[in-house]
Amino acid sequence: MPELPEAERARQQIEKALGRRIVSTDDADGYVCRPHGRGEIDDALRGRTLVRAHRLGKFLRVETDGDGPDLGLHLGMAGSIVVDGAPAPNSWDRFSIAFEDGGRLALRDKRRLSRAVIDPDHSHIGPDAGEIGRDAFRERVGRGTAPLKARLLDQGVLAGIGNLLADEVLWRARLSPNRLAQSLTEEELDRLRRELRAAIRAAIRKGGVHTGDFMPARKRGRGCPRCGTDVRRATVGGRTTFWCPACQPE
Repeated sequence: MPELPEAERARQQIEKALGRRIVSTDDADGYVCRPHGRGEIDDALRGRTLVRAHRLGKFLRVETDGDGPDLGLHLGMAGSIVVDGAPAPNSWDRFSIAFEDGGRLALRDKRRLSRAVIDPDHSHIGPDAGEIGRDAFRERVGRGTAPLKARLLDQGVLAGIGNLLADEVLWRARLSPNRLAQSLTEEELDRLRRELRAAIRAAIRKGGVHTGDFMPARKRGRGCPRCGTDVRRATVGGRTTFWCPACQPE
């Protein structure tokens, strides 16, 4: 599933389309483009130029010139952004933009769970997990009786952390996913934030969350990459979770 690093790489792809004039869009997929009717996104974007690409957690927002609307994009569980590539032969391009110069931007998604909307509302999303400051991180993450992993996965607390990134970061920070969020000390919260930022930077550079150091251990019977102890598996915060009981004690 795309998480913050994948969304950032998608934002970087969108930057290749900035400064280009839109001549048409294909917004015929009523599920991906809901709640808009067919042609509504095309009417809003036709003749506009994409000028800036932003990301908040897993959510993408692209500004258009003048008083034009913003385009919101979300990758869903398997989506990607393709710029100037050939159309997918299997109709996996759920939304696309054609540019005056002959180029094209597509939201490609075999599972059809991505979204394209005009003027997206991101008011329900917390601060970006890669940008939040120390004090705000302490205040938002280090409170409540939820397990720490559940707290990290709450997009209203922090935007952008998914299941894989949460396991990677908690392993890096040597913190159990089952710890109550409010039980963490300021030192532990600061370490968690440092490791979160480092994990995000590494994943963006290497190509995604799946490249993390802990990812090979997220299978039954695997050992911790750091100490060799058999990893544990359980459901925490509604998600399948792996951790090392030696490195990440309760």
